[in-house]
Amino acid sequence: MYLKGDRCYTDKCAIARRAYPPGQHGQGRMKFSNYGVQLREKQKVKRMYGLLEKQFRGYYRRAEAAKGKTGELLLQLLELRLDNVVYRLGFADTRAEARQLVRHGHFWVNGKRVDIPSYAVKIGSVVEVAQKAKEMVRIQEAVETVDRRGIPQWLEMDKKELKGTVKTHPNREDLTMPIQEQLIVELYSK
Repeated sequence: MYLKGDRCYTDKCAIARRAYPPGQHGQGRMKFSNYGVQLREKQKVKRMYGLLEKQFRGYYRRAEAAKGKTGELLLQLLELRLDNVVYRLGFADTRAEARQLVRHGHFWVNGKRVDIPSYAVKIGSVVEVAQKAKEMVRIQEAVETVDRRGIPQWLEMDKKELKGTVKTHPNREDLTMPIQEQLIVELYSK
């Protein structure tokens, strides 16, 4: 999930070193029911994108109402949030940092200042760093390390101008995170 930012790209990543929970009973055998597996998957995605239950349920309902595969549409809606697009473009090291930068008004979408992290970015939208924020050290450091993380194919980035464009909808193949969206759909369809 790479919640720790840069640390998870090195050998010091706690998740890679120990794939079991901490503590005396961390290595014990844990067997989850089907419901438990589905719930954990939903909770993982919620925490990954920094959403509350009510917000996540709203995204699921929108994905369910649209035509197509509900799970893939859910992930598309989540990926096209402004805070996530800022993170994917490399203007922030984590989604939480991207959320805070957006909330503080450091980004413009199509020439207008937007300070709502859940703003739905559309195809062809241009997301750029505000003029006053271009000198911010955090944004400059994040842009320098973006090559290590990479930019998805559905986005286009201009490092000199500190702006990015949403080219297309994100495909399921573009999302490299270990998400099983079918489990979330099964959980909500009960």
